Amino acid sequence: LTGWMSLSRKPEETWYGWDGDRLTTVQTDTTRIQTVYQPGSFAPLIRIETDNGEREKAQCRSLAEKIQQEGSEDGHGVVFPAELVGLLDRLEGEIRANCVSSESRQWLAQCGLTVERLAAQIEPVYLPERKIHLYHCDHRGLPLALISEDGNTAWSAEYDEWGNQLNEENPHHLHQLPGQQYDKESGLYYNRHRYYDPLQGRYITPDPIGLRGGWNMYQYPLNPIQVIDPMGLDAIENMTSGGLIYAVSGVPGLIAANSITNSAYQFGYDMDAIVGGAHNGAADAMRHCYLMCRMTKTFGSTIADVIGKNHEAAGDRQGQPAKERIMDLKNNTVGIACGDFSAKCSDACIEKYNTGQLFGLDGIKADNPIKAKQGSSDASNY
Repeated sequence: LTGWMSLSRKPEETWYGWDGDRLTTVQTDTTRIQTVYQPGSFAPLIRIETDNGEREKAQCRSLAEKIQQEGSEDGHGVVFPAELVGLLDRLEGEIRANCVSSESRQWLAQCGLTVERLAAQIEPVYLPERKIHLYHCDHRGLPLALISEDGNTAWSAEYDEWGNQLNEENPHHLHQLPGQQYDKESGLYYNRHRYYDPLQGRYITPDPIGLRGGWNMYQYPLNPIQVIDPMGLDAIENMTSGGLIYAVSGVPGLIAANSITNSAYQFGYDMDAIVGGAHNGAADAMRHCYLMCRMTKTFGSTIADVIGKNHEAAGDRQGQPAKERIMDLKNNTVGIACGDFSAKCSDACIEKYNTGQLFGLDGIKADNPIKAKQGSSDASNY
């Protein structure tokens, strides 16, 4: 990207390097900054800064390059065959490692050379000076400070709940809320799939996944202290559940959890077409069983149990009747057990329904289960 400095009108270029959707390198004419992230997440861990002058000092010629450039009496250089370049590269590696083979020594002797003479031609390797800093982030992954190797604070900032920067100490910093980077030109935060405006506390474009991300397609999580949206698509409804998945499996875990949830809803729709009961009925019971079974297989029974309980706790805050919570929790328990022992969650939950092991609204096992019909909905799709 090329811009103009406001006073000198001197062109200023900045190069950005990405690893997938994570900004890993920012390079200007004078410095290069690299960021190392927590694996599979947008939470930064380490910042490495190198002056370009130091990087240029680290550029040294190989032994083959130096001999080719300086080996001609007329000063125009010579070109070696590829085989000779390869041999010299191997020899240079042996000399640097102080383990020159007898074969190499014999070849040098045939050429009237010695190891010591060639070693004097090798340019030393210069290690550039680098400034290493560690990130201090809050529970959401929002950077609050950069700590130097000697324990001093090189940068720090304070933010309000919506990510607006209240104050900043020392250098400019790009990373904001999880998955977001500050865009200087627009003043907005780039959030992978769209841009977020912290002054409004909402996105400036609609959700690309439509209503699957919620009724308000411009909405950022209404509780930004506990809820995050690192991909700009769908908020993690409960930080305890989403944060747990995020901490254990990172972004791939969030993507997997979202896929499992969508699959569970589709399974519930298909079962509703066969036996009915999409809300507080048979299909609803099978959906909960299937969801917890898949979550258990993917994340383990402990995390699956937390996800199920937190979902019901969220329902309680929205006025969910106690009978619904009891029904859902009991069917969740059945699903977790299926995840531990069954090969296929769809088959296992249909079998639990057919044998009367799922629970109705009053927490009582169904007396007369209806067998799932064959044909219109094939459990092998799940």
